[in-house]
This record gives sequence, C-alpha cells and structure tokens, in this order.
Amino acid sequence: MTAHSQGKLPRPLREADMSRVEGVFTDVDGTLTTGHRLRADTVRALERLSAAGLRVVLVSGRPAGWGEAWARQLPVDGVIVENGGLFFLRGARGLRKVYLEPPAERVENRKRLQREVSRVLKQVPGARLSVDSTYTEVDLAVDYNEEARLGDEGASRIESLLRARGVTAVRSSVHVNCWLGRFDKLSATKRFARVAWGEKLEPRDGRYVYVGDSFNDAPMFQAFGLGVGVANVRSVLDRIEAPPAFITRAAEGKGFEELARALLARRGRGALEE
Repeated sequence: MTAHSQGKLPRPLREADMSRVEGVFTDVDGTLTTGHRLRADTVRALERLSAAGLRVVLVSGRPAGWGEAWARQLPVDGVIVENGGLFFLRGARGLRKVYLEPPAERVENRKRLQREVSRVLKQVPGARLSVDSTYTEVDLAVDYNEEARLGDEGASRIESLLRARGVTAVRSSVHVNCWLGRFDKLSATKRFARVAWGEKLEPRDGRYVYVGDSFNDAPMFQAFGLGVGVANVRSVLDRIEAPPAFITRAAEGKGFEELARALLARRGRGALEE
C-alpha cells in the first residue's frame, strides 16, 4: 500500500519536534549529493553538525570500498554501506569494520548472488552491473539511472526477476541493489548503535533523525518517528512502501542542509549560512 493510498503524506519539516535529537542517520545518493556530486556546502553542514556534538552516520547502498573512504575522510561517526551488509566506525585502534553476516554465510551468499544476478542481466536489454560493484563485498548493484538509462520500467523488471529468484532487491535513486542475507539498513543501524555506542536504538524516541530520498529508505522511514525526506522524495511517494513523516522544502543536498540548519538552531548554534 502506498503513501497516497494510506493518506499519509509527509508534513513540512518545520512541524517536526527536534528538541531531543542527538544524531542523524543519512542516506547519501540524492540526499547528501546534488546531481550525483557532493557540494562544499553539504560537507560544511556535516562539519557543523559534528562540531555541535551531534552524531552523524552515513547509511548507503554504495560499496564497502566507498564506505571506507568516507569513514576516513568525512566528518562522520560511522558509515553503513551495501544496504546494511557491513559498517565502519572509529575505535580505539583505528577504523573498525563490522559485517552483519558470518564469514561462511557471506561466501556462500556471494557466490549464489553472482549467479542469480548474472541470469537476470541476460533477461533485461541494456542491464549491467554498476561500475562501483567492483568495490562491493556483500551486495551487488544493477545500474538503471547513473550511467545506464533503463527507466522505471526497466528497474521494476529487474527487481521482479531478482525477487522471483529469492534475492532481496530494492531501488535507490541510481541502482537496483540486491543481496542475500538477513539484513537491511534498519537492522544494520540498530547493530551499529549497539557496537559503536552501547545503545539499544529506539528509532521512535526522538533522539535520532533519519533522512533519505528513495525506495530503499522505506524501512527507515517506517521505523523512525523523525523520518525526513528531502524534497525529491516526492517523485516516489505514490509508490514507496512507507513515506517519511516530514519533508524538506529543498531537494537533494540542499534539503539536507535545510535539516542541518533546523537542528543547529535547536541547539543554539545558529543557522548555517544560506
């Protein structure tokens, strides 16, 4: 059932009670990025959130190789990648890498996943793995809207074929991410909180915001009382399984900056420059 059919359209961000917020979990593509690139103003927003004492964790479908680079170079507390397959956090001995599935299971799932995805690619004209799939360890991604142009119809067919073969498949703004294993963005976020902070994450208690823009953010939007969609989420509201509770005025990275300004104002640190 879609957001429109349930009558649960997002409310303006200004109506969100962010008085208790301690941190932000955020998607990357289409949420932090603008036109597939990370703007300097968006990086500055991350820096200001961190300087204000707010925890910031990236939650993305992108590969492990990208996640390690982000964790080392961006002002964030951790990075969850491959739709929850693994995450990176800083520890006493440097950067720590944690998988959601045990080694033997990962190996078997990876072999089967490669077989299943290969079969599906042959059935959809123009379908191919994303360029960044080379750097994945757990999931794979089929490009439909980054360098390929398969459209919604092509992406939907890929999802359907993969699911028929027992593969989890869900769309981001650029890829159809697919994997085998009992994890997703939400389960990984909860485990990250336990490992990194020794906390049992209660997404509806108002201490954390989740911000995203696409289909694979639905489990997070459903779980988080402070689920925020940047404005470009409107393009999928009629089809997404669970909508965000709130929505920004601006799209993509500027929408994230809008959220950051609101959070900083709540903490008395002033707004980000327009």
